[in-house]
Amino acid sequence: MDLFGSELNILPYDGDTIYYGRVIDLGLAKYYYDIFLKEIKWKNDEAIMFGKLIYTKRKVAWYGEKSFRYTYSNTTKQALPFTSDLLKLKQIIEQKTGETFNSCLFNLYHNGEESMAWHSDGEKDLKKNGAIASFSLGASRKFSFKHKESKKVISINLDKGSLLVMKGTTQTNWLHRLPPTKKVNEPRINLTFRTIIESD
Repeated sequence: MDLFGSELNILPYDGDTIYYGRVIDLGLAKYYYDIFLKEIKWKNDEAIMFGKLIYTKRKVAWYGEKSFRYTYSNTTKQALPFTSDLLKLKQIIEQKTGETFNSCLFNLYHNGEESMAWHSDGEKDLKKNGAIASFSLGASRKFSFKHKESKKVISINLDKGSLLVMKGTTQTNWLHRLPPTKKVNEPRINLTFRTIIESD
């Protein structure tokens, strides 16, 4: 199904997650994919589990309009300054959604075997019930939501150039994940635009 340019809340209840479909053309999507793959300062993600520091195959990068600190998985990252291309893309997404963002977490999945487990983004650094805009480049991947109480699962395929915005009570009531697959052999870049609230 071609959802180019559409706006659809994919959650049946207890949250607002709007799927906009593809919001830029494929030529521009390829430009951003190539430039981010080359110029973003990628590092293997870190997490502390059972008191031990582990490194993921997936790579990440953390950018912001200020040197925001962001803590998740018991590790803290300090934001690098927005690049000019990242600022242009942020403006496109803000115009499309009517939201504003001051930071962006990049994820680089080299193939379908690299995934993300069930979780919700409820870190204290983030604006409560604030919008998180998830923008996809590269390989198309399945993305799933699971209600925390009913266990209902909703899945959608996120194609290159597509935009998904999670907001309202989505993080409170739903988990989300990027499931592994053996069918994808190409990289996917995911940008999640966020709003950091600085503590006094």
